[in-house]
Amino acid sequence: MKFADIGLSDELLRAVTEAGYDEPTPIQAGAIPSVLMMRDMIGIAQTGTGKTASFVLPMIDILAHGRARARMPRSLILEPTRELAAQVAENFEKYGKYHKLSMALLIGGVQMGDQVKALEKGVDVLIATPGRLMDLFERGKILLTGCNLLVIDEADRMLDMGFIPDIENICTKLPANRQTLLFSATMPPPIKKLADKFLSNPKTIEVARPASRNENIEQFLVKTSERSKRDTLRSLIETEKVGTAIIFCNRKTTVRELAKSLQRAGYQAGEIQGDMDQSSRTAELDRFKNGTINILVASDVAARGLDVKGVSHVFNFDAPWHPDDYVHRIGRTGRAGAQGRAFTLVTPSDGEAVDNIQKLTGYTIPVHETGMAKAEAAHSDAPEEERAPRRAARSDRGGRGRGAAKPVRETVAEATPAKAKKTDDRQKSAAPARRNDQDGPDDGWNGPMPSFLSVGFGS
Repeated sequence: MKFADIGLSDELLRAVTEAGYDEPTPIQAGAIPSVLMMRDMIGIAQTGTGKTASFVLPMIDILAHGRARARMPRSLILEPTRELAAQVAENFEKYGKYHKLSMALLIGGVQMGDQVKALEKGVDVLIATPGRLMDLFERGKILLTGCNLLVIDEADRMLDMGFIPDIENICTKLPANRQTLLFSATMPPPIKKLADKFLSNPKTIEVARPASRNENIEQFLVKTSERSKRDTLRSLIETEKVGTAIIFCNRKTTVRELAKSLQRAGYQAGEIQGDMDQSSRTAELDRFKNGTINILVASDVAARGLDVKGVSHVFNFDAPWHPDDYVHRIGRTGRAGAQGRAFTLVTPSDGEAVDNIQKLTGYTIPVHETGMAKAEAAHSDAPEEERAPRRAARSDRGGRGRGAAKPVRETVAEATPAKAKKTDDRQKSAAPARRNDQDGPDDGWNGPMPSFLSVGFGS
């Protein structure tokens, strides 16, 4: 089947051809005719199968006729993250270049002024994250009564980030007689309930079993230990001859530290995580896309839907806490029919997480024997007298490498009472800082750490 066979306009076919596409993917071939017939639809497909174009293309043709009014968008696309919203906007610009459609992007982390000005001019397509949309709605800057087409993209990610109540609220402010499209890689019960409530007799298009294995991605487990993870990762990067790779971590602090470690080792590495402001995240992503850097260390803020051509490898530096996240992480490679390789570094404490992943995907991930913690073995085989100075050097927080120091307890015992008290105070003040490094997952919460979490036991 060709794009010309599924009812798209000549102008749109011209833009698609210039973008280098000729044949639709299965989700596109199934979804586009239904959307053009104005039906409600549920699209379930693995990440990397072209879900974005399956609603962007027919929307352009549907909206080609009509006129936008001030503060009343004609269509609305809800995205869970700023990066995904910006990516959908890029798709509209690419495929809609022969149509005179106006578009506005409502995302957090940027000034509201330009967004409000765009809304006042009237827009055909509004692409928004739920938080910023509700903010502007409550300020009276936007009306949703003229929105006749709603797209809920990455619905399962919306669930993970706690946006479902916001989406339900938004749906109640839209016209009852509208077309609604829901796209998701997985279909957990809360998403099914949402679809039953707000979609009318939808057509379901499922091109792969939810969370099933992508045959284009070779998956491996690499056994290691916590202290040898970085050495194991660097060994894999070298032996795999990585061209372009994304490395996923569970915590924002781990992202920062690992990116700096790779840069010190001579790699062209960057980072993207939730504590960065939007301009920095966009700039780092652009550096990765244009090849200025070839390794991107990321939290799960980058796991869903981001489409970067040519990502040959994905490394899970941390095994994901939620098995669904594994599917989306490795989906950054092996996209659009290309081949990819995914490696997950596992420690003895990751057994349950790996079991949950294999249970979800129905696939037993093989162990990558040749990459198994060579650095760890080399470290454990080193003579005890070679390892001892390194431990002593690590304990000397203030020495900065100026020779081996005595253990802290011995130093305190031999010092004068005043010096011993000062040293003890430094140790006490350092302890909370180490605990605060263990921040939570990058799921959108950047608030302060609750005070009760800093209380230890047996102290």
